[in-house]
Amino acid sequence: MKKLLRSKANFEILEGFLSELLKDSIHILEILESEGNKEDRRDKFNRVDLKVRNQKNEVIIIEVQYDREFDYLQRILFGTSKVLTEYLNEGDPYSKVVKVISINILYFDLGHGKDYVYHGITSFQGLHHQDTLELSENQQALYNTKKIHQIFPEYYLIKVNNFDDIANDTFDEWIYFLKNEEIKENFKAKGLIKAKQELDILKLPEQERLAYEKYQDDLHYQASMVESSYTIGKLKEKRKISVNLLKAGLLDTQTIADMTGLTLEEVEALQREIFPD
Repeated sequence: MKKLLRSKANFEILEGFLSELLKDSIHILEILESEGNKEDRRDKFNRVDLKVRNQKNEVIIIEVQYDREFDYLQRILFGTSKVLTEYLNEGDPYSKVVKVISINILYFDLGHGKDYVYHGITSFQGLHHQDTLELSENQQALYNTKKIHQIFPEYYLIKVNNFDDIANDTFDEWIYFLKNEEIKENFKAKGLIKAKQELDILKLPEQERLAYEKYQDDLHYQASMVESSYTIGKLKEKRKISVNLLKAGLLDTQTIADMTGLTLEEVEALQREIFPD
């Protein structure tokens, strides 16, 4: 699952998963460097499996965790805090603090609760009037958001093992897949079909998987050869037209370059070949 989500060639999978969870059309701009790339597994910063930036310039942290950790909640708090400081440049106003979303796919029982997806946000409640603090109009314009909780980090805890295998919506289809590595015929969640294709390849015996990867490399090579042959042919055609125009002597070299798509230097080189004196 980590390999599927990390693959830069498969943004379609990650975008589908995030779109279904966040109930929004998510477009991944880039995968960011994270501590998960470090070699030493004992490094306390070696926590984040995947960190991406979306079209809203939000930073999304994704972690897949199998082993029980009693301090896991403090761990994800530390992770989001670290991202906040990483992406605030010296001298920037606090209004430039990046929005962070922490998504945790858990295969162990964290805390005490019956649900399989928990969402955590920050809100401020009045002690006397029990009202919820809201942003002023000026703050909404400054932060480009309407709700206070949209400024602060958000947390999603997906307790995969708590899922009852009954998919009531498209995100449930993703959780079913995360738990069972299986996609039912009627599933239609974004990114799932591509995930199924890639997972089937990863689950092949090593020899068959290597053979498939070689087959894919061969396809890319053949496509490159066809493209190269086409490019060479077009270049020969441009050179032939340029030669004919130069021999006719009706146009200057810059005009010929503009007409054929060759560079001025290439046309002048052809001119010297035709008229060496």
